[in-house]
Amino acid sequence: MIVRTLAALAVLSTAAPAALAERILLQGGDVLDVRDGRILSSTDVLVEDGRIVGIDGDLSGDVTADDTIIDMTGATLLPGLSDSHVHLTGRSDIHGFRRLAVSLPRSTVSGVANAEKTLRAGFTTVRNLGAPGFADVALRDAINDGEIPGPRVIPAGRSIGITGGHCDSNLLPFEYRDQSGGVADGPWAVRAKVRENVKYGAEVIKFCGTGGVLSKGTRIGAQQFTLEEMSAIVDEAHLLGLKVAVHAHGTDGINTALEAGVDSVEHSSLISDEGVQVAVESGTFLSMDIYVSDFILSEGEAAGILPESLDKERQVGRAQRERFQAAVEAGAKIAYGTDAGVYTHGLNGRQFAYMVQWGMTPIQAIRASTIGNAELFGLSDQIGEIAVGKNADIIAVNGNPLNDVRELEDVDFVMKDGSVFVNALGE
Repeated sequence: MIVRTLAALAVLSTAAPAALAERILLQGGDVLDVRDGRILSSTDVLVEDGRIVGIDGDLSGDVTADDTIIDMTGATLLPGLSDSHVHLTGRSDIHGFRRLAVSLPRSTVSGVANAEKTLRAGFTTVRNLGAPGFADVALRDAINDGEIPGPRVIPAGRSIGITGGHCDSNLLPFEYRDQSGGVADGPWAVRAKVRENVKYGAEVIKFCGTGGVLSKGTRIGAQQFTLEEMSAIVDEAHLLGLKVAVHAHGTDGINTALEAGVDSVEHSSLISDEGVQVAVESGTFLSMDIYVSDFILSEGEAAGILPESLDKERQVGRAQRERFQAAVEAGAKIAYGTDAGVYTHGLNGRQFAYMVQWGMTPIQAIRASTIGNAELFGLSDQIGEIAVGKNADIIAVNGNPLNDVRELEDVDFVMKDGSVFVNALGE
């Protein structure tokens, strides 16, 4: 691998990159066309001011001595990956009662470190579905301002939930009066929470429609919020131009959320065949985190995950994978969402192999994390494929991920918005 000009060396950084080189030529690599599912052999990609401006077999005649040329021979180039469900401020070694010792500033500092890990893993865009104190909004702003390295962040701010529900804080006894900032009960109260989240910078709304695995005292199958409350959340968010993601494991909660018009159902663990069909007909995305169960059941106890949570995961883990397979067979829109933060950040790429094992082809799994998530995020005009006019979010691996999707577990080259953050090609 050859890098020419000092400008190229300047952007290879673990901190925020230096000013963009005027133009960068990624020369001679194999480019994956994610829409057609085919490899374009020995293809040049020309980047200018953070956008892709040319894709052709030979663009060397278009560059000057002042431009940067990076030899990509032998590598496969893909669009930057995306994850529709992460928690950047969360840590995989801090669960259950351990979370009570973590302050808001400390979790934000963890978010800084986790954002860089996520970017270096090849994930250039993420949707952060819930963070205390709008810490994810602060991360987004710091990344956008070039203060810290990280992916493009779509923040949800504080997750909305019922009193005592999955999005509440249920670890302390009554006398502490501990309650999460997103708790609201009743249609007008939940509308107020949506408005508050938007006021403080949220770009997507997340609410909890059923109990959850990791929350104390909730049942996975129990619906949280009535149809009237869910409809109020969705209506208010859509009025304000935001999409809505619902945490939902249980069948009733999923069905009610689909009726309310949510844009994505997170987890979807016990979705019925009827629910899958509604999702297909409505175009609702199912974001099913089918890797994380292995982490919870193998390392969760050491990380402080409560015994009741481990029991719940044993009930739901395999069922979720079977429902994922059914959703794929039915033609539902599948988002690539992993719940990073429950497991270790930077391992987001491990889910690709699970998606293939449970019914997808490699190109289908890759599409979920590229053009699929781009559609869900409302960013199809900016990200999701290597195409002229799109943001220069480009990753590369030394092998061919269509032959072995596990190549995406160890990304060798990461460019975001035309700046190179990782280049280990040929090592």
